[in-house]
Amino acid sequence: MCMKVKNIRKGIGREYKCTKSCAEMELKMEFRPCIDIHNGKVKQIVGGSLKDGQDAVSENFVSGQGAAYYAEFYKKNNLKGGHVILLNAKGSEYYEKTRQQALSALRAYPGGLQIGGGIHDGNAEEYLEAGASHVIVTSYVFRDGRIEYRNLEKLANAVGKNKLVLDLSCRSKNGTYYIVTDRWQNYTRTELSENLLDELSCYCGEFLIHAVDVEGKANGIEERVVSLLGNWGKIPVTYAGGVHDLADLEKLRKLGNDKINVTIGSALDLFGGKLKWEDVISFFKQSPVL
Repeated sequence: MCMKVKNIRKGIGREYKCTKSCAEMELKMEFRPCIDIHNGKVKQIVGGSLKDGQDAVSENFVSGQGAAYYAEFYKKNNLKGGHVILLNAKGSEYYEKTRQQALSALRAYPGGLQIGGGIHDGNAEEYLEAGASHVIVTSYVFRDGRIEYRNLEKLANAVGKNKLVLDLSCRSKNGTYYIVTDRWQNYTRTELSENLLDELSCYCGEFLIHAVDVEGKANGIEERVVSLLGNWGKIPVTYAGGVHDLADLEKLRKLGNDKINVTIGSALDLFGGKLKWEDVISFFKQSPVL
């Protein structure tokens, strides 16, 4: 057995032992679908346009279908691991409509979808019981620009490492990628790096990473972010941001060493884009040439 204790931090009422296997997981690039919900509607937006207190964003697509429709579609196509994201803050007048849409998606595809947006240790179990396979967390873990280990340990203890996804969505500042919180509005002082991924992988089963500077623009992936994630590649990571066409998927496959999962939003014909759903599914059935 090759198992070592990476660190031991004082947790809530007990010590949280952060163990880490020396063997890396065998990973294979997968397509992970998405359902983004804002003001009670399924949308695709420009990620950097979210502003709390306004409930207005730059929209690429607003669906006439509810979240359950997309969940049932993904279920029919046997696609698991997609994420449902609540894009309204809890104080928004639209928050409850958005939350109800999210819950309808979980009920339509129990065990098939992850959920994020305002998750903390007090409500995580509610979403798991509603049908989520995992809960996705950012802002509850990153406070005042730093990692709040007390909250991270609460979550890991509450739901278990394997049901926790840490969202490390990032934006570039002065050539460095920093984790951003609160619907991607606020920079932390935490840099996205292999050391950070090593540290936080003790507490979670997966990472979700939106490259916010290109999110919703469908004009190319953030190559430096993808390369970093592919070089690390120890537990499942889902990348989102900028995919425009099949050439971007091939580039992501190569830069990510065929290990990084990908979400496609605004570019996909399912959300009003030009990239055909059938072509994406065919791409993932092909054997890669790396």
